[in-house]
Amino acid sequence: MTHVKKEHYQVFHQPPTVTEFCALRKQAEWGETCPEIARQSLQNSLYSVCIRQSQKLLAMGRVVGDGAMYFYIQDVIVDPVYQGQGLGHEIMLNIEQYLQTAANKGGTIGLMAAQGKTGFYLRYGYIERPNATLGPGMCRFI
Repeated sequence: MTHVKKEHYQVFHQPPTVTEFCALRKQAEWGETCPEIARQSLQNSLYSVCIRQSQKLLAMGRVVGDGAMYFYIQDVIVDPVYQGQGLGHEIMLNIEQYLQTAANKGGTIGLMAAQGKTGFYLRYGYIERPNATLGPGMCRFI
């Protein structure tokens, strides 16, 4: 693990490049992604946040949805070399700040937590869906 201090990284409210996005997904063992599909997906995001150190992408997250009633937290990814140092928490704080202004009463914020990661999202007020047959989704109602 490579250590990074908060004063040594910067937060940017913009998407990563397609190349960075595809590489970070691969590093996190999320599989290969077609660059054209990645480009369209990033372009259609409602909100994106990246953490960089000397221009190197360390972590990212984004929000997708209709921008009115439904918001989905997507691609909260931390480079495995930098995991366990609060970068995911920093990404979520920025996402939650965006959602405070974008999501209205009656809206739904959902996410699909990666295997074993539900505990991470519970601290931000997300709840596990009560019916296991619906899948591993989590949500928070406004």
